[in-house]
Amino acid sequence: MQRLYKTSGWHWPTIAFFQMELKMAFVVDLKTKLATFTEAWQPRTVALFNGHDIMVAKLRGKYHWHVHPDTDDFFLVLEGDLQIDLEDGSTVSLKPGQVYIVPRGIRHRPRAHLEAHIMLIEPTGTPNSGDPLTAAPRRVV
Repeated sequence: MQRLYKTSGWHWPTIAFFQMELKMAFVVDLKTKLATFTEAWQPRTVALFNGHDIMVAKLRGKYHWHVHPDTDDFFLVLEGDLQIDLEDGSTVSLKPGQVYIVPRGIRHRPRAHLEAHIMLIEPTGTPNSGDPLTAAPRRVV
């Protein structure tokens, strides 16, 4: 399966897929996918890419401190503002259209004063909390 990525502006990337077997393309509209749920900190998988989940999530308030020992953590802000507190005491502030990757093994805590919408890319099966026992279940929309 070959996958192509297109952008329709900074705020709302559009992901297009071309499935060789079906000779068919389809588009995933991230804004439409985000409109299907209201829960915060509950990522939704919207596409697969080379063994990775492409997810969207709504964030409000503070998430707990956590670490991903085996993978980096990719954040792309689509709407709102996001802060990511790091274990060294620094804070990364992101606005729409900005990306930050937390390196594997670094404790971090994302937070959003008001609601923020983000896109995440993680290897399929990666627990969002860093711990399978406390992770949100995988949901596909």
